[in-house]
Amino acid sequence: MASERTPVLAGHLIVECLVAQGVTHAFGVPGESFLAVLDGFHHHQDAIRFVINRQEGGAAFMAEAAGKLTGRPGVCLVTRGPGATNASIGVHTAFQDSTPMVLFVGDVASDQRDREAFQEVEYTSFFGPSTKGMAKRVERIDEADRIPEYIARAFATAMNGRPGPVVLVLPEDMLAKTTSASPLARVEPAEAWSDPGSLRRLREMLLAAQRPIVIAGGGGWTPQAAQALQRFAENWRLPVGNAFRFQDTFDNHHPLYAGDVGIGINPKLAARIRESDLVLAIGPRLGEMTTGGYTLLKAPRPTQKLVHIHASAEELHRVYQADLAINATMNAAARSLEVLTAPPEVPWQAWSEGVHADYEANLVPQALPGGIDMPAIVAVLQKRLPADAVLTNGAGNFASWVHRFFRHNGLAKGHKTQLAPTVGAMGYGVPAGIAANLLTGRTAFTIAGDGDFLMNGQELATAAQFGGKSIIVLLNNGMFGTIRMHQERDYPQHVHGTQLANPDFVGLARAYGYAGVRITKTAEFEPEFVAALERPQGTLIEVMLDPEVITTRGTLSAIRDAALRRG
Repeated sequence: MASERTPVLAGHLIVECLVAQGVTHAFGVPGESFLAVLDGFHHHQDAIRFVINRQEGGAAFMAEAAGKLTGRPGVCLVTRGPGATNASIGVHTAFQDSTPMVLFVGDVASDQRDREAFQEVEYTSFFGPSTKGMAKRVERIDEADRIPEYIARAFATAMNGRPGPVVLVLPEDMLAKTTSASPLARVEPAEAWSDPGSLRRLREMLLAAQRPIVIAGGGGWTPQAAQALQRFAENWRLPVGNAFRFQDTFDNHHPLYAGDVGIGINPKLAARIRESDLVLAIGPRLGEMTTGGYTLLKAPRPTQKLVHIHASAEELHRVYQADLAINATMNAAARSLEVLTAPPEVPWQAWSEGVHADYEANLVPQALPGGIDMPAIVAVLQKRLPADAVLTNGAGNFASWVHRFFRHNGLAKGHKTQLAPTVGAMGYGVPAGIAANLLTGRTAFTIAGDGDFLMNGQELATAAQFGGKSIIVLLNNGMFGTIRMHQERDYPQHVHGTQLANPDFVGLARAYGYAGVRITKTAEFEPEFVAALERPQGTLIEVMLDPEVITTRGTLSAIRDAALRRG
């Protein structure tokens, strides 16, 4: 019989369990409530790296980005109270984006609970595990011997079904106890397969269609699943659109690509979706942004036939009553679909070609004022970035330039290349880009706005400390542009609360250890971008953008004038 293991601190066992789950980087801000875990990171520093962030929101965003990139839970550690509440933005992002993540929260000691002790929060109520909450599960580990059980369950919960975040609460006194427990084996996500009857029904629906379209996206995609999706689309000659901010799910250069289905959707693509007679939604939960405020597909009963394939049974029929609902993970679903026998000819060949032609036409930009030509800048990105570069952004109109004009090669080429919050959280792009570079060593590019950058710009210090490099293009128009756009639309000429007095972004970047440059003309961009790619440290390129250039399709004045004409 094997001898009992030499007891270790519970805080050390936490780290050992993370290593057993394949975690190589954990992100966080230190706190006195989990000193024993920090000591565990010290003890196991050759196996796992604790990346010290400057604010818990940035740490949680980095963990969320890690989950998107790897398909396994990104890990974040924060202290109680303010640390947990700061990190909640990343948990909410992981929930709405269907990203696997585990947040560890150091907590008050067990004998101080329920007294409103220093920084005490009741985390089950705060993170609220439910379809309307922020986490899939919230649990407290009171017994050191059960740490392996709780962590294995957290990883399984985060990955199984619809991926999402799990919160584990760690009482300070529990972490200082000793235990002989050992880590459990690495957890792998379970696959849910499409049932044969549903696949036969799907084939019948395809054969009866005239104007079908696929919308693919959501969490749980792998390169293998994306490759199987491509083969399915090719077999049936189906046009494929990518759901909001999952634009790397299908190759944007493919002759069957339809475009992105999200904010700022190509009006012709929106019309195509409304005109279609069969929508195959593979992976997305069909939220507000992907459905154009529930208008492209009318809720709860679309006018189009709807096939909804999703990894979570609870998501099916939750908003939309589908004609066919299939509970399957993306790997299993795509591999099931690619073997569906297609007929030699389909009646929608011209339809598919027209959908792609609409996408190609949408790449032709409108003329806009000012000395900066944003489509030309995106063309430089397309030309100069490596094929496996990771593009990140937060929330704001600035992101629409890459959403519309940049073409992702797609997961089918082997790499996830887009990290963007479908939840619409500002401040995501900067930490996500840094995390992507630290985790993969690949080129990380971030597009940010002036308001967006200052939400988490302090994480440049994290990049400098840990040898991370990202290239940030910061569009400075001196305002919260998206809100100003809506303000002019609904309350024209009543500008209030959206103006920004900005710092010297170039000087700020240099203070953090990045290179910083400012451009005012399009021609200045490419040489500066090439220099940024070659530079050993990160670079911030500030682009002075005319405030009039508010969207990829029009100006602020045009929006204001239209509102004034409406009265």
